[in-house]
Amino acid sequence: MKELFTATVTAIGGRDGRIRSEDGVLNLALAMPGVKKNTTNPEQLFAAGYAACFDSALNLVAKQEKIKHGGSEVTAHVTLNQGTDGYSLSVKLDVLVRDVEKEVAQKLAEAAHKVCPYSRAIEGNIKVDVEGRTA
Repeated sequence: MKELFTATVTAIGGRDGRIRSEDGVLNLALAMPGVKKNTTNPEQLFAAGYAACFDSALNLVAKQEKIKHGGSEVTAHVTLNQGTDGYSLSVKLDVLVRDVEKEVAQKLAEAAHKVCPYSRAIEGNIKVDVEGRTA
């Protein structure tokens, strides 16, 4: 397997700390949601990465399948859950594909879910619902 690149980020202080990327581009305060202004949390960061990666995977699949559309956007809803056995995550991906039929949007979303590196990484570990829609 050919390595394309490695992202390196350091966290200090956990959920009430900071994260900083090796290149300094990412340098953010962390806190539980609603506790401090101008802070983020691990779930938002995961949602951001997953949404961006999934949108790229969707456009790759559309190109490979020669399906033209009027643009796409992916909203990732990442939920932190607490159960009797501890904490877990769940994800809902709201996939908007413009200027196609709903069935085509759903087909593209499902195909992207099979190739997206984030989807592949969490397969079998995190419940993910994928809903394709059109505008």
